[in-house]
Amino acid sequence: MRMGALLGPVADAGQPRFLAEQARRYEGEGFSSLWMAQAVGRGFMFPDPLLALAVAATVTNTVEIGTAVLQLPLYPVMDLAHRVFTLQQICGDRLRLGLGAGSTAQDFAAFERSYERRFQTFNTSLAALRDVFVNGNNGRSSLTPWPSVRGGPPLFFGTWGNGVERAAREFDGWIASANYRTVDEVVAAAGRFHAAGGKRAIVSTIQVMPDTDTGELREKLARFRAAGFDDAVVMLHPGAMAAADVRKLLT
Repeated sequence: MRMGALLGPVADAGQPRFLAEQARRYEGEGFSSLWMAQAVGRGFMFPDPLLALAVAATVTNTVEIGTAVLQLPLYPVMDLAHRVFTLQQICGDRLRLGLGAGSTAQDFAAFERSYERRFQTFNTSLAALRDVFVNGNNGRSSLTPWPSVRGGPPLFFGTWGNGVERAAREFDGWIASANYRTVDEVVAAAGRFHAAGGKRAIVSTIQVMPDTDTGELREKLARFRAAGFDDAVVMLHPGAMAAADVRKLLT
């Protein structure tokens, strides 16, 4: 099982060059992937995920770059496709696009989008986004994407419930958030994903706090590995153990 890290928000995230230095440090300490979540209107400032990943991509060379996850219903499809094509050109084949329907009403209020219709919007937008990635247009206007980015990046589904089997059938992988789920719930869902023929499984948002017990975290990671997860993505908070020490828990 590989280990990735979520970038920000952490102490002094508003300082110049913070995200770039964080990304460079994580790569140097052996993390295999760097991810950005999306949150707006939560009482704290979270960087725009696509802008932050563009920064991370320019200062790293080997790590994967991905969203975990981007809330698809918040975006007009052509606008998002244009941004993703641009980011893909910066990242090359390192980009992984994690998408979800969203779960927090504040985000939708900030973007003036319908929270109640988010699942319907997700399905409609996903079909349209896949089409734009392949054809470069929406039937009315063309983005004329560069040949190197046509087709778009691999798509991962951030979901729970019945979406776990859908992630196995229709996506390149599944992103399971460990933030609000118990280890038992995450492990059980992983079994369903693999039983449905799923490919790559990523467990994300594993919180590492200043008071996190090292032994408990090691045991949690071991259970995720035994459940068949390919990647574990941690979120290190200010004052938590050093990133290098967290990384060693998988050795």
